[in-house]
Amino acid sequence: MDYVIEMINIRKEFPGIVANDEVTLQVKKGEIHALLGENGAGKSTLMNVLFGLYQPEKGEIKVRGKTVQITDPNVANDLGIGMVHQHFMLIDKFTVTENIILGNEPKTKYGNIDIRKAEKEVARISELYGLRVDPKAKVEDISVGMQQRVEILKTLYRGAEILIFDEPTAVLTPQEIKELMEIMKKLLQEGKSIILITHKLKEILSVCDRCTVIRRGRGIGTVNVSETNQNELASMMVGREISFVVEKEDAKPEDVVLKIEDLVVNDLRNVRAIDGLNLEVKAGEVLGIAGVDGNGQTELVEAIVGLQKASSGTITISGNETTNLSPRKVTESGIGHIPQDRHKHGLVLDFSVGENILLQTYYQHPYTKNGVLYYPKMYEKAKRLIEEYDVRTPNERTLARALSGGNQQKAIIAREVDRSPNLLIAAQPTRGLDVGAIEFIHRKIIEERDKGRAILLISFELDEVRNLSDRIAVIYEGKIVAVVDPKTTTEQELGILMAGGKLEKEGEPI
Repeated sequence: MDYVIEMINIRKEFPGIVANDEVTLQVKKGEIHALLGENGAGKSTLMNVLFGLYQPEKGEIKVRGKTVQITDPNVANDLGIGMVHQHFMLIDKFTVTENIILGNEPKTKYGNIDIRKAEKEVARISELYGLRVDPKAKVEDISVGMQQRVEILKTLYRGAEILIFDEPTAVLTPQEIKELMEIMKKLLQEGKSIILITHKLKEILSVCDRCTVIRRGRGIGTVNVSETNQNELASMMVGREISFVVEKEDAKPEDVVLKIEDLVVNDLRNVRAIDGLNLEVKAGEVLGIAGVDGNGQTELVEAIVGLQKASSGTITISGNETTNLSPRKVTESGIGHIPQDRHKHGLVLDFSVGENILLQTYYQHPYTKNGVLYYPKMYEKAKRLIEEYDVRTPNERTLARALSGGNQQKAIIAREVDRSPNLLIAAQPTRGLDVGAIEFIHRKIIEERDKGRAILLISFELDEVRNLSDRIAVIYEGKIVAVVDPKTTTEQELGILMAGGKLEKEGEPI
């Protein structure tokens, strides 16, 4: 069998952990090959070995049948291997073209950078693969989905024949995911081979040819996608049966916890993002917000938690007005916040896991004595939560940046839920998580609801909104345009409302 990539019995160790334990991966030319596993299973580590970012302790790598030593990413590029990283490696202030040619700049005969030539080449490649990227646009002005296309272009500009996509859909909207899948199929038609690191089973079933599963650093096996199904892949991945349905009783809503009246918030460019919004969330219910990205979800959450100022309107929590209070004052009024960007607003990456788990309460007794942090108590508490929330980390002193995305998310959820807030705001709570972690977090959210907490859920995953919510509020252009019952509203009907359309049967009056 001709394989374009063979990684045979790869072993990669870090202090205190074996990330890859004799893993074998064989990729055929012209296929999309999925690499599936839980958060922290060792998928990204294996691909970082292939891309030359890590050196393995043991094992052999063959590219097109020849044994190779990939000592750094330049060697990988020379072998035609390109990697689209989960966290984009782009400079905001540079244009698309400047980012793409960085380190590989074409020169004029006078030794200057030939930016025009580069822009033409970027435009040509962009058109060839249907990427539709403007070569002159600044990265800070384009959407997350477009930034990802820039990352893809970067690899193609360098002549990559084998593309590694690391969790490419973690930050994309459903529409962008659809478009990315089309781009991948186009790349295949042009003779490329793709390795797709993911834990999203639907994506594997829709575009992949074969799938290799890793569990806790070990290879479990490779299957033909056409001969398997969602349940089989899930149990290979986590080693047990997974339920894809959220088990819950009907909600028993009580008093209003969050009340928002006539809220107006401007975005960072001073454009109105929330435009006279009204909303209520009651104790003992999950209210889901459904909407296409960019309709004010971020500004709404940031205004509630004190990260953005409201121009007008009021926010009331349990009867106390909190409009424009500082984030700490808002937190102390009884809010837990799982932020949509775990790196920007959820964690201090160079603090330990234990320190991150105590970020909201470190200044309180018993974690501070006479104004000085008391680490024994902090780490005792952190250890308990690490165990309870199954945060997979060597120990509580490990830096947060060393954890996988899913374990970082579990640490945030442990911190926010443990404080028993009256209102829990969960923004993209399962973004980038595997099915096992998603099941766990969904269960926690319902447990909190059943304890009488009010839950405000913001997610771009429509399945998640429909599964978890007791009521769904649809946001469009900064306003709540309908509040509907998830039991009686189809995905298509939600889609119509999210696009600003009207239904024959309207939702309840706002």
